[in-house]
Amino acid sequence: MLKKTENAPGFTLLNASQTEVSLSDFKGKKNVVLYFYPRDDTPGCTLEASEFTNLSGEFSRLQTIVIGVSKDSCKSHQSFIDKYNLKIELLADTEGELCERYGVWQEKTKKGETKMGIVRSTFIIDKKGVLSSVEYGTASAGHAPLVLEKIKKLK
Repeated sequence: MLKKTENAPGFTLLNASQTEVSLSDFKGKKNVVLYFYPRDDTPGCTLEASEFTNLSGEFSRLQTIVIGVSKDSCKSHQSFIDKYNLKIELLADTEGELCERYGVWQEKTKKGETKMGIVRSTFIIDKKGVLSSVEYGTASAGHAPLVLEKIKKLK
């Protein structure tokens, strides 16, 4: 599990339009809200993505980009974006390497069944590439406004 004040693990993944996005693209320029979610177009994930989209203008004014990551494909991400008119970046971690590096690929129990999956988690990475907030096991509803308040407190 990652901890606050550590350097954020770097990454380069494809977004919904199959363009590479790297953490290094934002260093010195923007804060990054990197959130991991289980699956495109499911109720909780749609709610969370919609809340981040509704606040995207405010995040942008605070020099912050919001990036969602799941193991879904670029095609799935594009359909999700189109269906809900999402205004956030979605990255495809189809091999799960980034999920592993950020410690979000964990054992989960649902309805008595235990299996591996993405634990909904959010990381705020400052312009220097340092983790200023690390949250594992976040809720989908009401999470985006809480993240926005944390961004407002960044220097």
